[in-house]
Order: sequence, then structure tokens, then C-alpha cells
Amino acid sequence: MPQLPEHFPSHPARDASLRSMEAVETGDRSGWLALFADDAVVEDPIGPSPFDTNGTGHHGREAIAAFYDNVIAPNESVRFTIERSHAAGSEVANVGTISTTLPDGGGTVHTDLVATYRIGDDGRVVALRAYWSLDEMRFD
Repeated sequence: MPQLPEHFPSHPARDASLRSMEAVETGDRSGWLALFADDAVVEDPIGPSPFDTNGTGHHGREAIAAFYDNVIAPNESVRFTIERSHAAGSEVANVGTISTTLPDGGGTVHTDLVATYRIGDDGRVVALRAYWSLDEMRFD
């Protein structure tokens, strides 16, 4: 279970973000993918990166599944610590740190970020956007 602020009141977008974090932490690929609308986009991080060289995000279920398989699944573990969460309308912005234990004894990477989730009328995620920088990652 992600570490959350003491006050983490229910809100549709916040609830979707929590389900997303829980699915990633438990390695529930199908559960994570089921949270997304068919035409959703994942930008993690926003802009060009080793995970998205053209910087336009991963669009649609197939591309999001490939992102999970290539970026999330290979790790030993992923843990979320959320310090603050701000919900408004159909969106939430979570401020915190993702701690990723790399495979094969590669250590742990800590990534400070703001992650926003926007949901559609059906409650599924239509956009997940993560604001973070490779240059600011910390390694143990």
C-alpha cells in the first residue's frame, strides 16, 4: 500500500490514482491497465526521455501496456510515498516520491515528482502525466 498523507479524502480522481499506485506496487498488470480508457495517454515523464524518445507519450491501451512491460515490470519493486494530494474537478495532482528497486541488485532509485491523473465520466484514467527529471533522481 502506498504511503499516503494522513488526510487523503476520497475523490474520484484521487481514488483512481490510489488504485493505480496499488496495482503498480503489487505487480497487477491487468488491474493497472484496466484503469485506463481505451484512448488514454501516459506521459511518464512528460517530454522526451529514454522511455519516450519523441516525447509525445504512450497513447492507447497497447502502448500503455508496452510501457508497463518495459519500464515498470522489470523492477524488483516500486513503492510510492505521497506527501500531498490536490484534487479539483476531474483531476488530482499527487506530490511525492517513487522508490524503485532495480533488478539484479542494481540498487534503488528515488524519483521526486508530481503525478497528475485525469479521469473521464466513466471514472477511468484518460491521462496520467508525471513531472520529474532524470537529472534529479537519487540512487542508493
